[in-house]
Amino acid sequence: MNEKIFAIIVAAGTGKRMNSTVKKQYMEIDSRPVLALTLKAFEDSKTDEIIVVTGLDEIEYVSEDIVKKYGFKKVVSVCAGGRERCDSVYEGIKQVTEDGFVLIHDGVRPLITPTLIDSCIENVKITGACIPGVPEKDTVKEADENMEVLRTPDRKKMFRIQTPQCFRVDLIKEAFEKFYESGDSSSSMTDDAMLVEKYTGHKVKIIEGDYKNIKITTPEDIKLAEFYLSDKRREGNGR
Repeated sequence: MNEKIFAIIVAAGTGKRMNSTVKKQYMEIDSRPVLALTLKAFEDSKTDEIIVVTGLDEIEYVSEDIVKKYGFKKVVSVCAGGRERCDSVYEGIKQVTEDGFVLIHDGVRPLITPTLIDSCIENVKITGACIPGVPEKDTVKEADENMEVLRTPDRKKMFRIQTPQCFRVDLIKEAFEKFYESGDSSSSMTDDAMLVEKYTGHKVKIIEGDYKNIKITTPEDIKLAEFYLSDKRREGNGR
């Protein structure tokens, strides 16, 4: 049975650390909005359908000035998010009414490649739950509230986790339903895999990510993304 692959692109953030009147998902890199670059990668991947989650007052803009303007045929829904990222993801999940697999991706990770997306798809079909990550290069310290070191984890076991985070549809739905039933604070959940780990007990597999799959958070990230894109064009692999 060929189960569908759904992608939920979360683009409902406010981008407070960017210090700009333009939200980071709509800032331009290489003359295109960050969100448009992100959607292009999923459009060119083995994803079947794309759901974009954005602010309520931005639905028309995303639908007309990004989805329609750039001709993204796989986008089937643009819906409003919630208060926290976790709530926005759940609003996207509610749009998925079929069995299959879902890839949850930050709209502000525009350098994601179709190759990595397809690798995620291949792996989630085997594992049921997988997330891309890259080995941590620096020594990591855990500190207490007084900024005194508690311990130094083994760097060889540390990974910087990225998106898309990928799950069987029934598994991620179960995790979210149990999470909301528990009454836990949604602000404490920093990624989707945490819910699957805590509320289903299903093992989550880390697969090879890409150091260039950066998240746009600060003005410096915009400059870094522009550099990576120009580097791709020099190599003849530009998007």
